[in-house]
Amino acid sequence: MHYKTTYHSPLGKMTLASDGQNLTGLWIDGQKHAESTLGGRIEEKSDLAIFKQTKNWLERYFRGARPAISELPLAPAGGAFRQAVWKILREIPYGQVMTYGEIANRIAREKGLAKMSAQAVGQAVGHNPISVIIPCHRVVGANGNLTGYAGGIHLKIRLLAHEGITMDNFFMPRQGTAR
Repeated sequence: MHYKTTYHSPLGKMTLASDGQNLTGLWIDGQKHAESTLGGRIEEKSDLAIFKQTKNWLERYFRGARPAISELPLAPAGGAFRQAVWKILREIPYGQVMTYGEIANRIAREKGLAKMSAQAVGQAVGHNPISVIIPCHRVVGANGNLTGYAGGIHLKIRLLAHEGITMDNFFMPRQGTAR
């Protein structure tokens, strides 16, 4: 059984999901892959402690604080590769970015592989079920390409700017996975 509630953020309405103890999802309205990792019945239940914690975390984040990701019990559903990518996302510091290629290289090193596909990393990043908190918005393409945010490039730009990242070194893709 999963539970959900909504939160109204400066980015728009968000849906929060939980297994009753852990945060399992956070999606911005209109985001690709929203709720795709939740199986079975989903019941509206706003009074869960995890939802109160998450809303408090989000309030502080949007006020400009830097709450630690570790404050929240997170349980995103996904296979081992996606979990490895999402673990790296959690380690990207506030106000900094990492490229898909850098993540791919790190995973390749950790697994003792000669190389890893940046496109595979992009797929895992794009299916992150806990937006904002697991900061997939901090991942950019090579040379500053702002490609691939499931919530839309306009929201990625707002999140990066909110974190104080100057946008001078980034550009919008001409076409591709971004909306």
